[in-house]
Amino acid sequence: MKNIFKSFCASWIFLTRIPLPTMDLSEENFAQAPAFYPLVGLLIGGIGAVGYAIGHMIEGPAIGALIALGATLMATGAFHEDGLADLFDGLGAQTKERMLEVMRDSRLGTFGAVSLFVVLGLKIVSLSALAPLVALAALPLAQGLSRMSAVLVIATSTYSRSEGTAKPVAKGISRSALLIGSFTSIASLAAFGFWFSAELVLVSLAGLGVGHVLTRLLFERKLGGYTGDCLGAVQQVSELGIYLAIAAWL
Repeated sequence: MKNIFKSFCASWIFLTRIPLPTMDLSEENFAQAPAFYPLVGLLIGGIGAVGYAIGHMIEGPAIGALIALGATLMATGAFHEDGLADLFDGLGAQTKERMLEVMRDSRLGTFGAVSLFVVLGLKIVSLSALAPLVALAALPLAQGLSRMSAVLVIATSTYSRSEGTAKPVAKGISRSALLIGSFTSIASLAAFGFWFSAELVLVSLAGLGVGHVLTRLLFERKLGGYTGDCLGAVQQVSELGIYLAIAAWL
């Protein structure tokens, strides 16, 4: 139980910028951390939902969506958005080596800036188009499932760098970690379906799947695997896919 708690804390520390009390965490704790990525995502989505509720009370759904986005960005330090921008900056490179080099560069390029503008803008538009109760539920659902989408990349692909932010899980993840993450995701889908409908669950999964597959097509052709930036991009586009799918369906 102690190791499980430490692995959860490692996941929280890795995915958010919200501090925890100092504790001794091992490399093994960080290697098992993906088991709790979906749970941490749900909690980040909960922070976004609180922001949405406050913004909606102030001025309606558009402000609610904007504050929700701001709250999640502050909670994560724009960790995943940075990965999205780095991936799109790297897509213009002609070789794998050059792409990895560009993605490591901390400077923001044109492609990266445009990708951020489009994805963040679409998040605000799609969330503001939802009924308030649906938006409140969609935020934790999408944040949790999109991190499971990143976990699936870890489980089914190979790490393309010799070092980097995703190095602790470069050898993949254990079956138990995958089961824990899957259970959390299934439970969140079941709760969402209970409050709304089975059709909306399927729509959410469809949006998630499209975002997951399209993003992997962008980087796996050139890299033959993934990097930490790729995981951030998968999370971002999968999350957006859920919002867009729900908004289109309703």
